[in-house]
Amino acid sequence: MVLKSFVEVEPESHFPLENLPYGVFKPEPGSLPRPGVAIGDYVLDLSALSSAGLFDGPLLKNSDCFNQPNLNKFVGLGRPAWKEARATLQKLLSATEPTLRDNAALRQIALLPMDKVQMLLPVAIGDYTDFFSSMHHAKNCGTIFRGPENPINLNWFHLPIAYHGRASSIVISGTDIIRPRGQGHPTVNSAPYFGPSRKLDFELEMAAVVGPGNELGTTVDVNDAADHIFGLVLMNDWSARDIQAWEYVPLGPFLGKSFGTTISPWIVTLDALEPFACEAPKQNPSPLTYLVEKTSRNYDISLEVLIKPSGQADSCVVTRSNFNHLYWTITQQLAHHTINGCNLRPGDLFGTGTISGPEPESYGCLLELTWNGQKPLSLGGITRTFLEDGDEVTFFGYCQGNGYKVGFGRCSGKIVPAPQ
Repeated sequence: MVLKSFVEVEPESHFPLENLPYGVFKPEPGSLPRPGVAIGDYVLDLSALSSAGLFDGPLLKNSDCFNQPNLNKFVGLGRPAWKEARATLQKLLSATEPTLRDNAALRQIALLPMDKVQMLLPVAIGDYTDFFSSMHHAKNCGTIFRGPENPINLNWFHLPIAYHGRASSIVISGTDIIRPRGQGHPTVNSAPYFGPSRKLDFELEMAAVVGPGNELGTTVDVNDAADHIFGLVLMNDWSARDIQAWEYVPLGPFLGKSFGTTISPWIVTLDALEPFACEAPKQNPSPLTYLVEKTSRNYDISLEVLIKPSGQADSCVVTRSNFNHLYWTITQQLAHHTINGCNLRPGDLFGTGTISGPEPESYGCLLELTWNGQKPLSLGGITRTFLEDGDEVTFFGYCQGNGYKVGFGRCSGKIVPAPQ
């Protein structure tokens, strides 16, 4: 049964009462950032509700977590507080509850048109880790660069591979991405190429936002890991393939990745995703004991990538994938991240890695879709092997419920030329 809000929500909206994702926004350019939730085409100002005393449950009644410029304090409170906030908000926004519905003065300051506000990064991201958790992506990349005989390294099947990314260059959806400069592979008898990347790519990912962390030297049990994950966002971990290919041996990605990572503004909570949980792929060989889950789950999240070529009016869908293709689950990723005693903190982010499906039309980046430039992609009569200046890439993601969608909004960025 679809939940009914007094706020009008279109059937195709990503933000019904079943969702209520969290973000941070400014009502106008000169105002202070504050937390909000999305409902239909509106943003509900949580600082206004908090100031009005409407968070009256035992865990949030005396908290100032919604009077902060980011969500870090709230996500650090843990699942009981998240559930209390969700129950309060669903009640306040329901069609039958008069508290907010019939208070015109409060509605005017607390319920703002989404297209009038400025969305910001929802959390202060202290650390960012990027995983490599899609088997189809790993196999395709290995085949392209090493050949089909042994495309996936042995260690990949035993642990969630990852590297430490650059938190400072994570930006909110709608931010332009400047084409990076760097070194590329030398040709025969020549020095390495230097200049703007010639193989700029998108990577279809999602990212988990860490809630309560763990103390340095302690670990998080894989079966408790979900309590340390607040929710998910869409993520485009832009990649300069030529720069990365030359630099990544032996220490991994650096300049080819650190120039920009785009995330969507709304964090969809695991509670909102719960109805869409599904069985994760069977892992063979069975992982070591600390990675064995009592219930190994992914989520049925449909993912879509569109490219609007420079100078064109229309976007073209280039791939459709699904979060359920991940081989290593987000809970396994978090548990592995802490198994050496590494301390995670509220607001930390970890990406899934590119999410590719088994079919060519479900590959999650241009490297795979064009097979490293060998098979140009047709975009409404225009071809692309990699991204050109002026191209705009947009991700969408949603779960399909019975008569409603739980979605993430959009994650977009446009490529602008490298500095001269």
